[in-house]
Amino acid sequence: MRWLILGLTLLAAHPAQAARAKDVGFFIGQHENVLTGMGLVTGLPRTGDSMRNEASIRSLATRLQGYGVTFADADLASRNIALVMVEVVVPPGTRAGSRLDAKVSSVGDAASIEGGQLLIAPLYGMDGAIHATVSGSVLVGGYQTASAGNMARKNVPTSGQVLGGVRVAIEVPGVNYNDAPIVEFALQTPDFSTAQRLEESIDSAFGEEVAQAVSASTVQLTVPEAYQGRFAAFASMVESVDLQLDAPARIVVDERTGTVVIGGDVELAPVAIAQGSLTIEVSRINSVSQPAPFSAGSTALVSNVQLNVTERGGKLVNTKGASVGDLVNALNQMGVSPRDMVTILKNMKTQGAIHAEVVVQ
Repeated sequence: MRWLILGLTLLAAHPAQAARAKDVGFFIGQHENVLTGMGLVTGLPRTGDSMRNEASIRSLATRLQGYGVTFADADLASRNIALVMVEVVVPPGTRAGSRLDAKVSSVGDAASIEGGQLLIAPLYGMDGAIHATVSGSVLVGGYQTASAGNMARKNVPTSGQVLGGVRVAIEVPGVNYNDAPIVEFALQTPDFSTAQRLEESIDSAFGEEVAQAVSASTVQLTVPEAYQGRFAAFASMVESVDLQLDAPARIVVDERTGTVVIGGDVELAPVAIAQGSLTIEVSRINSVSQPAPFSAGSTALVSNVQLNVTERGGKLVNTKGASVGDLVNALNQMGVSPRDMVTILKNMKTQGAIHAEVVVQ
């Protein structure tokens, strides 16, 4: 497996990222609402659910009964339908009548829902009430085709999207910020340094003491008198404030895909690394023992065991004065395998040579 190494190298000794307040936080009281429901996709070219999925058949029968058409379950032997789960995320402040996109995914044994049409279906909130309805054409970013026992597939054809198919019927009431003299702004990633910098940036933008960092994740804001009853203008100024983020040093290793992401804040202490490899292979070779002509012996199967031992010499690398990029290049030149890479990084963390959090996924 080839490893993809991504490094964020900045010039400052303790670099910080600049971002807007709206990119790293939100006003408390604003939250997304997730709606879910079950639907039926029709019009599939015999790539839908099979007769083994009674839920799909009964769902179609119930829908047909609503139209005054009655069929026995045995008469609905069609693979042109698929039962799907529908999910939509409703952003805060969404009003009734808004159109949104929905995600759909097959819950049966359908081979593909490409080209299907989602029949109108209700979407439910956490309160059990119907908040929206959804219908429309299903767009799939893949395909699957089969012929004469051969099959070709690209991506995942059993999940897709219905663009603009959600019609919001009941909106989630939000907070009336216009009557609130004090509001709270929450950081998505709690950090005391970032919260303090946000306080200073907001005060500087308004020219007065408006913000107060009360915790690592919350900044309390006092709405100035000039903005009383005009919260939209106040929120716009707060969200557009620039601040320097102070994220913790972290190394993320994804062993499945072979990806290593190293932050620019990662620092290395002097340490020597030696890496070698010992491979032991045991193989069995079967042969036939044939007796001499006119002898009383019989043909027999003989099994021989062969043992091969291969050792790759280790190399010693000194990281004194080395940067993160130097470490990555040295490990790649050593031919370090994915599992060895994870082990080396974890051992360097244990030894204290890496001043960062190592996250292995």
